[in-house]
Amino acid sequence: MGAHHIDRPADLDLVRESYDRVADNYAHMVLTTGIGDIRHHPWLKASVDAFADTVRGLGPVLDVGCGPGTVTAYLAERGLDASGVDLSPRMIENACRLYPQCRFSVASATDLDLEPASLGGVLGWWSLFNLPRDVLPQVLAHFSRALKPGGHLLTATHVGDEDAARTEAYGGVPVRWTTYKWQPEQLTALLERAGLRPVAELRLPADEHTGPGVVLMAQRPT
Repeated sequence: MGAHHIDRPADLDLVRESYDRVADNYAHMVLTTGIGDIRHHPWLKASVDAFADTVRGLGPVLDVGCGPGTVTAYLAERGLDASGVDLSPRMIENACRLYPQCRFSVASATDLDLEPASLGGVLGWWSLFNLPRDVLPQVLAHFSRALKPGGHLLTATHVGDEDAARTEAYGGVPVRWTTYKWQPEQLTALLERAGLRPVAELRLPADEHTGPGVVLMAQRPT
């Protein structure tokens, strides 16, 4: 079962172009303000640490939608064989410049050709919320097949009931993408349908930077 079974989002090119436009601002923001850097957010850091401790030694880890690579590099520092992919070539350029010790490549979550049972862990860290509601379940099923038995998926996303159309982001840069928000129990049901067993859930209230969020970890059963 290759990635060609996953439907291509109709707005994929618009989303890619939007992230290319914000990539430099975003990388600068993460490096200078710490917004988006897990090292400055104890609960997000704890989630990624728990993921790293759980999958260490199981096999390679793929950070899907890695942006400028901060979390990929953090996982590598924690001793994981971590690599990152992102839809946006400009995000990947920044990642390669900032973290030359890590491996990065340009790819959409909907267009990954992952070998079955090849990965110890998959990360979808605030990176899957642009996937249409009918596409996300296909992507999660592909991740599930790519995980080794005992491997784990860690995902974090925005909580809500609505689709939010964004027209600007990260310092007023014009963008065109939709943020599809999910309720935690809906997302848990999707993970279960993909063949994964939820193991932990962390709910985050809204703060001055973002609305409410959820972090979910799930395991491919052994």
